[in-house]
Amino acid sequence: MKVSLCRFHWQDFRRGQERCFLLTNGLGGYSSLTVIGDTARNDHALFMAAEKAPNKRARLISNVEEYLEIQGKNTGLFSQEYVNRTKNQEGFRYLEAFEMEMLPTWHYQVGDVSVKKELFMLQGENTIALRYQLSQKIAKEVILHVSPLLAFVPKGKNPAKDQVFTVEENYIAGNGLVLHQKHNGTLVKKEIAFSQDLYYDQDARDGRDSVGTALQNHEICFKMDDYSREFYLIYSLDRRVDECDANTISGWIRHAKEDRQALIRHSGLKSTAGQTLAASAFQYLAHRESTDGKTILAGFPYFEDWGRDTMIALPGCTLALGLYEECKSILKTFMMYCRKGLMPNLFPEGDKDPFYNTVDAPLLFINGVYEYYKATNDEEFLKEAYPVMADIVYWYCRGTDYHIHMDWDCLVMAGAGKEQLTWMDVRINDELPTPRHGKAVEINAYWYNALKILEELSPLVGQEARDYQKLASTVKKSFLENFWMEDKGWLKDVVNGTAEEEQFRCNQVFALSMPYTMLSKEQGRRLLAAVRERLYTPVGLRTLDPADPAFHPVYGGSQPERDRAYHQGTVWTFPLGAYYRAVLACAEDQETAKEEIRQDLTLLEGWLTEGCLFHLAEIYDGDKPVASRGCYAQAWSVGEIVRVYKLIEE
Repeated sequence: MKVSLCRFHWQDFRRGQERCFLLTNGLGGYSSLTVIGDTARNDHALFMAAEKAPNKRARLISNVEEYLEIQGKNTGLFSQEYVNRTKNQEGFRYLEAFEMEMLPTWHYQVGDVSVKKELFMLQGENTIALRYQLSQKIAKEVILHVSPLLAFVPKGKNPAKDQVFTVEENYIAGNGLVLHQKHNGTLVKKEIAFSQDLYYDQDARDGRDSVGTALQNHEICFKMDDYSREFYLIYSLDRRVDECDANTISGWIRHAKEDRQALIRHSGLKSTAGQTLAASAFQYLAHRESTDGKTILAGFPYFEDWGRDTMIALPGCTLALGLYEECKSILKTFMMYCRKGLMPNLFPEGDKDPFYNTVDAPLLFINGVYEYYKATNDEEFLKEAYPVMADIVYWYCRGTDYHIHMDWDCLVMAGAGKEQLTWMDVRINDELPTPRHGKAVEINAYWYNALKILEELSPLVGQEARDYQKLASTVKKSFLENFWMEDKGWLKDVVNGTAEEEQFRCNQVFALSMPYTMLSKEQGRRLLAAVRERLYTPVGLRTLDPADPAFHPVYGGSQPERDRAYHQGTVWTFPLGAYYRAVLACAEDQETAKEEIRQDLTLLEGWLTEGCLFHLAEIYDGDKPVASRGCYAQAWSVGEIVRVYKLIEE
């Protein structure tokens, strides 16, 4: 997929900031700006590097300020808002076009001088490259001035006015970091200029700190006095780049394009949207230094690698792309940290202990191993993983931390007090906006699925399956008796004796989307009809019925206000994947169902050019979504929809 935008899309800052791009390096580092090239968030950055993959990140260069000097007259190409609006720089007034397929590319026009700018981030390294192509109709002296806005601070922080930098021809140093650089221009040192009122409108909208700072102490001048010249600027945290040049960058880009095409071919996806999402799904994979294995980052620009998100995103971000070794590496990482039947929700950094506050990740791990085995027939890994799978079931039966245990009816209970253990896990001090203590519907769907998986796999590793079979049979009986409401035709969200029991939520679709399910196809069709009527939107499922008094139609305002809306009606994309798998599982005619899903996906595809280009966001407003909210690029949103494309194209 290629997107081409024009002046119509950036008539002012608000319009120009509606879309952004994302480049990642497989280490946790990224480059992300708006399509007009400005920063509308503190977490936007030209170069956000990974000091320690994947979560210790440093904002090295916020952006680069560019202006053209044509026969002594300066014209700014740089765009940025400031608290003092009279300081706003509106270089987008000279931006004729923005296009992106793999690389973000800007086309500026000042008089007869054209500037084409490309940005590239190298995979597996903390290295970026800027490439400028200047051309003109009449030969004259033209100088492109490029001045980096330096930060050299941890992600989320701002540089201080007294921060010390050293700049030389081949490096910039500050805050204990050394950034190597190479260019084919002339470096000119300047007095330090400190900007303390950069304005981030999207942070202001989200109730975050909306003011940033930056320092500038040099510029690089690229001089052209003929008809056409190409210039470049390379930055690397990882190595010296003295030997690199324009040909090096061309080689990097050529290999990246070849790798991208190989990934798409390997995925087997045929549709343009499916292939685009496959390439996007790969961007969430990252190396984890502490385990020397692979992981999945939950979302950009905010999130790290979380257990639950990883397990949900895993099939779409690895198996659907044919990345079997990456999938196995991630599963092995979780196996290393399994404790008392629980998997980490947050991984440790340094000497920190993991956080195990998730009831679903261990059960989804079992499903992940199963999906991997079905795709690869890797019996050796199955034998390695089986004891961990069995240990999870053992501890859930016995009872483990966070009040996670199997009750007398063989259903799983979890949570007490202020514990939040399902994906609807918001907590505001002592307030739980979405309390789901007790027996949650999707957790028991995962529980049954896990038991049936072990029943199926146990004989393959020489183990007895009878106990899993008997337990699964009891779970199914108890589940149908406790959750299914025949008069309504759908499932309770949680069984705990509270008013929240019968709230109509999207969690029930997971009871139909797993390899093993407990409802009949007729029950499933009734449930899905109700979900379609009340919760469906083209970009995701609402988390709560709009008719519920607790429904929040809009996600916005302060952090507490956003948290209260987070799971109380807000649309999430990732359950849409489970919904479509459920539709296929319950369909009377597969081809008819696939065609209906294809029609739905045409409505979803337009969202790939909204917000973060080629990605799907974390959330959207619950009432008639018109813009992405939360994390603008979310792994499980993209991964789950990749799975859908894979299913309907098979």
